[in-house]
Amino acid sequence: MIFSGLELTLLLLGTAVLGVVAFRMLHLPPMLGYLVVGIVIGPFGLGLAEDTEATHTLAEFGVVFLMFSIGLEFSLPKLSSMRRTVFGLGLAQVLLTVVITMLFGWGVAYLLPQLTAISWQAAFALGGALAMSSTAIVSKLLTERLELESEHGRRIISILLFQDLALVPLLIVLPALAHPRGDLAATLAWAMLKAIFVLALLLFFGQKLIRGWFHVVVKRRSQELFMLNLLLITLGAAWITERAGLSLALGAFVAGMLISETEYKHQVEADIKPFRDVLLGLFFITIGMLLNARLVLEHWWLVLLLLSGPVLLKFGAITLLAKLFGGTTSVALRTGLALAQAGEFGFVLLNQAGALKMMDPLLIQLVLASMVLSMLAAPFIIAKSDAIVLKLSANEWMMQSLALTQIATRTMSTHKHVIIAGFGRSGQNLAKLLEQEGIAYHALDLDPDRVREAQAAGANVSYGDASRRESLIAAGVHRAAALVITYASTPLALKTLHFAHEVAPQLPVIVRSYDDTDLEKLRNAGAAEVVPEAIEGSLMLASHALVMLGVPLRRVVHRVQAARDERYASLRGYFHGAGDISDDAETQHVRLHSVTLGDDGKAIGKTLATLKLEEVGAEVSAIRRGKNRIAVLPDTLLQAGDIVVLRGETECVARAEARLLR
Repeated sequence: MIFSGLELTLLLLGTAVLGVVAFRMLHLPPMLGYLVVGIVIGPFGLGLAEDTEATHTLAEFGVVFLMFSIGLEFSLPKLSSMRRTVFGLGLAQVLLTVVITMLFGWGVAYLLPQLTAISWQAAFALGGALAMSSTAIVSKLLTERLELESEHGRRIISILLFQDLALVPLLIVLPALAHPRGDLAATLAWAMLKAIFVLALLLFFGQKLIRGWFHVVVKRRSQELFMLNLLLITLGAAWITERAGLSLALGAFVAGMLISETEYKHQVEADIKPFRDVLLGLFFITIGMLLNARLVLEHWWLVLLLLSGPVLLKFGAITLLAKLFGGTTSVALRTGLALAQAGEFGFVLLNQAGALKMMDPLLIQLVLASMVLSMLAAPFIIAKSDAIVLKLSANEWMMQSLALTQIATRTMSTHKHVIIAGFGRSGQNLAKLLEQEGIAYHALDLDPDRVREAQAAGANVSYGDASRRESLIAAGVHRAAALVITYASTPLALKTLHFAHEVAPQLPVIVRSYDDTDLEKLRNAGAAEVVPEAIEGSLMLASHALVMLGVPLRRVVHRVQAARDERYASLRGYFHGAGDISDDAETQHVRLHSVTLGDDGKAIGKTLATLKLEEVGAEVSAIRRGKNRIAVLPDTLLQAGDIVVLRGETECVARAEARLLR
């Protein structure tokens, strides 16, 4: 079917939107949605879109902007601090994968010559493609699981960083291997000399020109001009490297690296992101269009072999290398599981190998299918990594038990303390305030360096995962006065809430969130209060603005407090402790009080309207039944075991409690 340019664009945009929406609803990376869309609408699917030069050009721009973004993140100081894992572990992983793939390719060509002929050049290209893992998928999942700063998280990011950097020389070497002119060593040497010359030219003169030229552009105070200049530099650098016989992506990478040294890095990163994401989506669609589903079904056993073989190979190789580089068995296993799948740069190398006719089209189809399937399986493998490690590692139970024992030892004599889930900036600020008030606390965090330094400074913090039931029990959740979840991750907060209320149903839990999008979801899960950063930030912004505009400070404080009282239910009352009873001034303040209905409670089987608690000056702010928070309505029927949270002055709450129980 032949479409006009506008019709083809609408088709790609429409199907991309539908695909991304569907995969977002399934909590899967949108990149996988793009791949599936390409398979469906491509020439081997419904045949709605053809694999043309125009679509390839658009897709190549996606890779250009992706490499530009990677260049923006390329920091020499950061790279220097991680050099052992990046250039040691990362380099070893790529080389080992390539070598094993080449040996396997030679073995297949020797044993099964009738199947396909795999030259060593093709095996090298295939090894380079299989050595790549998905930066987009893995980094997103590690962020969601709060494992970026964990020991295995740092090793994973280091290997991914080297894989990203390794793409550049691989893109230079493959064309030289595909079409050698004369002596191969001379061809490779000439290609490397050209690369060094062009890179030196760009880095030396570019470094001198970029900052000064950006100053000139920024002084014009035009966002449009800034954007045009950014596109010119990115595509201009890509054009220079292409004219030198290198790749477009290499020039874009250098341009990003140059801009990363300027003060405009973050603005550039924000401006380029829409171009990168849209064009990269088109790239993945074109990759999906290459997949011949019929051919894959005919050779399904080969696809499964190419899926399981490389995944197990990479898992074993990375686990072994991570262990050799000083990682524990559990860290090595988690590193191998996270990086076992294929990656987006593998598609780039495979696509280039196909364009250079280095491999048989059938082999490319089969490898492409196995790579797509491995990326589809990656989120599920990483989600189950803890369970897999427990089964594969004999000493994992012992290590976890030791960590839990250390937590329990530190909190054994502590009562009415606050458990802080996450000891980042928010958690540390909270800990300081609690110390000033003489309130005991114990924090759990998954960053080993942060925990070690904080312990050395005297902080009550242990290495542990607050979203695990065992860690909460070890931290004394059943003896605690409150639990504060300081990381703004709704999935982990929901998991932590579930286990916290399973062990200690009456424990008040305060949750931090970015905004109020998941407010009701967190409240229904049992959060006593949800504190959205966006609302607090807006209140502070408004208060400073009002003061600057001449509004009296007292009135500003009153306005902000009124807004908080309206937003936060807990600020209209609070849970009292034993120390508050003797404070006469405090007895007149509004307070919160939890009442558990026993089997012989007077209120069992009655509705809230029948009890008329408002007559005694108290109101019901929440009702918790089992693990769920139920609606507070006049016709709500109370049952044995319900936890009723009352709000009111001390005497009013006492009278209401008597009406509920006696």
